[in-house]
Amino acid sequence: MEAELKDIKAEPSKTLDAQPARDDGSSKDDRPLLKSDSSNRSSPAVNVEELEKKYAAFVRYDIYGPMGCGELPLIEKVLLGMALVTLVPVRVVVATSVLVLYYVICRICTLFSAPNREEEGQEDFAHMGGWRRAVMVVCGRILSRLVLFVFGFYWISESYIDLELQQHKSSSQNEGKDQSVEPERPGAIVSNHVSYLDILYHMSSSFPSFVAKRSVGKLPLVGLISKCLGCVFVQRESKSSDFKGVSGVVTERVKEAHQNRSAPKIMLFPEGTTTNGDYILPFKTGAFLAGVPVVPVILKYPYQRFSLAWDSITGVRHVILLLCQFINHMEVVRLPVYYPSQEEKDDPKLYANNVRKLMAQEGNLIMSDIGLAEKRIYLAALNGNNSLPTVLHQKED
Repeated sequence: MEAELKDIKAEPSKTLDAQPARDDGSSKDDRPLLKSDSSNRSSPAVNVEELEKKYAAFVRYDIYGPMGCGELPLIEKVLLGMALVTLVPVRVVVATSVLVLYYVICRICTLFSAPNREEEGQEDFAHMGGWRRAVMVVCGRILSRLVLFVFGFYWISESYIDLELQQHKSSSQNEGKDQSVEPERPGAIVSNHVSYLDILYHMSSSFPSFVAKRSVGKLPLVGLISKCLGCVFVQRESKSSDFKGVSGVVTERVKEAHQNRSAPKIMLFPEGTTTNGDYILPFKTGAFLAGVPVVPVILKYPYQRFSLAWDSITGVRHVILLLCQFINHMEVVRLPVYYPSQEEKDDPKLYANNVRKLMAQEGNLIMSDIGLAEKRIYLAALNGNNSLPTVLHQKED
């Protein structure tokens, strides 16, 4: 979360009002979102209200307030104190033990094996075959679910939606073909992004590859595990031609998973950042460039006290408050495989937008037009950064 604040001055912002009622289609594109002038300092209450409307996708509504720093009632302070000295230490020890155990398993399975190298800075052990790969996958799924259990997810509600529309699209594609022909395999799993907990769930469910920051591959313990998952490493701040290389690797992985049953699956979060769980942001096209079917998955985290969304709260504070809750809840909605039409295959933006609309409809999510750039502005404002340059309304290409 802190890393997203570092380059706030380096990038322009794509900003459309998150509230449809305020978007009248007029020439508001030249109005600044934030102005670092005295008026901002003289009416903080008004500014907070305006910020919460404009950046509603990142606003926290739990009892802990913005950034998890709100004033708590006495009973909540007592519960927190009790959990800090009893529940948190036990959970930290058990979760760390599970992490170390899986690292040892990955280390044993990768002994005397060279990683697969596709591009500079991209290496993985996910293309290994035989018993080694089987052990890593089975143990990874079991231990990921164990960590979620330790974190308070004692049961996870999963539902499967059968859409007549998707069935019609699938049957129309195969019309006139041999009925014995197997339907197209999905090339990727796409999901809304609410928290780092999303990764643990998907690991326990299907053990796919992810897109991760390049620095993750160098972390102790987690670095080797991410390579066993087959993560595609990116440098978010880089604007060099490396971006095209990463995009190419992702597209190749999607095509490979589509064509080869034994190839590692790839899981993508097309929003590019996390929300508070009530909204769905515009989709990047990376998962849809290959023009192959995808599996949409919707994640939700119902709460009463502390929201598990990693939106506008620091990582350390989020982990501590997460561990302090005895019971946490997760709901998963799985949609059927989405088979793109020829028009969608030819237009990845159309394909991405249609999948997003479907997920918003079936998951009861609000579609928002803001993204990572606006999130950085909101976080900077919450942190009291009044030296921001004027940020104009600009539509990202």
